[in-house]
Amino acid sequence: MKKLIGETFKFGVTGVIGFAVDTLVLYLLKGLIGLYAARLISFICAVMTTWIINRTVTFSATPSHHGKRKEFAVYLLLMCIGGAANLGSYSVLIALSSLARQYPILAVAAGSIIGMFFNFTLSRTLLYHGKAKGPS
Repeated sequence: MKKLIGETFKFGVTGVIGFAVDTLVLYLLKGLIGLYAARLISFICAVMTTWIINRTVTFSATPSHHGKRKEFAVYLLLMCIGGAANLGSYSVLIALSSLARQYPILAVAAGSIIGMFFNFTLSRTLLYHGKAKGPS
């Protein structure tokens, strides 16, 4: 249980770092290539950042046993699935809740939390589930 709590906390902190990278890259590029292309690049930069941190810190005790390229490809796919859960939750709340429409940050926060737990669960169960390297 202690290991799970630690991994969850590290995954959350990593997500905050990824959000900062995502936002920074988006704002740096939006004037040059537009909001959509900039968002695609910023998302990939954020995924690369979180992948590096998660593989070396969050899940360092339970490696994926894939080569780096395959591991990143799987991680990117999993983050896209979690991103869909995030956007789906946001969309449902905006559609169904006048409070969320009035204060969309509530829907953004809810979507982010749902997406984070979705991503954590997928990463932990489908990618970083190898044998522990040492004492937990």
